Amino acid sequence: MSVGLTPPRLRNDCFAMPQGVAWVPVDEALTLLRARLHAVTGTEVLAVVQGRGRVLAAPAVAQRSNPPMPNAAVDGYGFAHVATGEGVQRLPLLAGRAAAGQPFEGSVPTGHAIRILTGAILPDGVDTIVLEEDCATDGHVVAFDGPVKRGINTRQAGEDVREGATILPAGRVLTPADMALLSAVGVGKVQVHRRLRVAVLSTGDELQPDPGMKAAPHQIFDANRPMLLALLAGWGFDPIDLGHAPDDAAQIAARLDQGAGSADAILTSGGASAGDEDHVSRLLRERGNVSSWRIAVKPGRPLALAMWNGVPVFGLPGNPVAALVCALVFARPALSLLSGAGWSQPRGFTVPAAFSKRKKAGRREYLRARLTESGEAEVFASEGSGRISGLSWATGLVALPDEACTIAPGDPVQFVPYASFGVSSGE
Repeated sequence: MSVGLTPPRLRNDCFAMPQGVAWVPVDEALTLLRARLHAVTGTEVLAVVQGRGRVLAAPAVAQRSNPPMPNAAVDGYGFAHVATGEGVQRLPLLAGRAAAGQPFEGSVPTGHAIRILTGAILPDGVDTIVLEEDCATDGHVVAFDGPVKRGINTRQAGEDVREGATILPAGRVLTPADMALLSAVGVGKVQVHRRLRVAVLSTGDELQPDPGMKAAPHQIFDANRPMLLALLAGWGFDPIDLGHAPDDAAQIAARLDQGAGSADAILTSGGASAGDEDHVSRLLRERGNVSSWRIAVKPGRPLALAMWNGVPVFGLPGNPVAALVCALVFARPALSLLSGAGWSQPRGFTVPAAFSKRKKAGRREYLRARLTESGEAEVFASEGSGRISGLSWATGLVALPDEACTIAPGDPVQFVPYASFGVSSGE
């Protein structure tokens, strides 16, 4: 297999919006991202035991059948079915036994039986096994009630997986269960994508980056950077901490240069809008082929997408609530695609609402929510985007449609758990 190959870079204009587009509905924004992005990571070969959480770069093919030979599914007595019939059956026992890892040398004549243990290869002449608990024996003869079904309590070679079968597709994120399957069918090494490296930069004069230090009255502690770094690590990427930059174009540019030199993608938070102090947006406009996507979403809306020295930049809102929602809804599937794992589509389910709300048309809304003991979705007491405690309180999001709607208790709503975004909750 070919290794060490690097896919082509993204085009500098991959984020450009069509002429005349102002507000972009959520589904349209996701469709555009999916169509314009592709894997940007090279590949490497690893031992299967090192593969947990890695993305397969090529399909995995079974090198051996599972099971490799017909074997016993229970402890009991094996024989040829053709020699049995109705009523009580009595078969002479051969000396010896068949056990897992200790095959019986020789064959079992028709009309005879042999002691056999779970996992043992079926000796020649054995195609049926009677469970030990259903037999009586004096050590020379075994007796059991007939008739018995031919092939009962046996496993056929390859009944799970056959040699040469494709067992896992390219793009699969390997799980512990996958590692068991790969090992069982003789796959010792796998070709995987190199881990996606994602740099994180916080900006803003108002931020105190170290929560252990004293913050001035005009400052707030940086909540976004630790949140985003933790998200990336949980998604199986290699997070790179670019730290914090003040509202200074030169310093922000230097950090972006650093990120582009060490990462496959960059997440920034703050300065993504169009205000006087939104230096990230202005800098990306001047040097980074920026496209400010005004997405019809709440919380969120401004999402700056750009290329900086050939590396995609996702400019998230500075508000932590909006930053998390935009990271889950937009950055996660995009980064998954860049990593080689394909587009990740979160799955929600319909539950009764435990709240009331009237929503205007025009924007998709995501409410911080969790399920009650009775399985209803309750939402955080305040929709204020500055209420960071609601992110920790919630175990997922309720997604309300773009259209106007009125929600009353008991009405069906779409609940998307954090786990569906690849994030663990505190429960």
